[in-house]
Amino acid sequence: MPTFAKLKILLFMLTIRRATVDDCHLINEMASEVFPATYRELLSSEQLVYMMEWMYAPDNIRKQMQEEGHVYFIAYKGESPCGYLSVQAQEKGIYHLQKIYVLPSFQGIHCGSFLFREAVKYIKSVHPEPCLMELNVNRNNKALQFYERMGMRKLREGDFPIGNGYYMNDYIMGLDI
Repeated sequence: MPTFAKLKILLFMLTIRRATVDDCHLINEMASEVFPATYRELLSSEQLVYMMEWMYAPDNIRKQMQEEGHVYFIAYKGESPCGYLSVQAQEKGIYHLQKIYVLPSFQGIHCGSFLFREAVKYIKSVHPEPCLMELNVNRNNKALQFYERMGMRKLREGDFPIGNGYYMNDYIMGLDI
């Protein structure tokens, strides 16, 4: 079977839905698996624990949804949740892809590109005029190449304090939509 046909079949098996506050625990469970797997070689275990609480405690996810304007989506392969994303409007014409993660057992089936395209699709649905989607990515994260393949470019870089003496050492990447 040609590669394109395989990709098409895999993508038909992936679905997505907008998350609600009832999904805060599910997002927390997925993050508990994927976040440490993604960052264990880049961050100290203390910083991982701090960031998990800061970003992924169910009450903090709820606050992101209800007070900070994060819109979460959960991807499924069949009945199994396989990844999630979060988009937040920043300022006029700029949206931030806050989170995009695929559970380790679902990596390699194009779930990341599916989630990325769904983020773009959502932004276009709420902002049909041209705009910019930005995201932060750790400068040493192997996902950097994924974002470049998806058409993003490095806009700037910085070391951003996140509290407790920790920093996010990131590139800010952008995609014109």
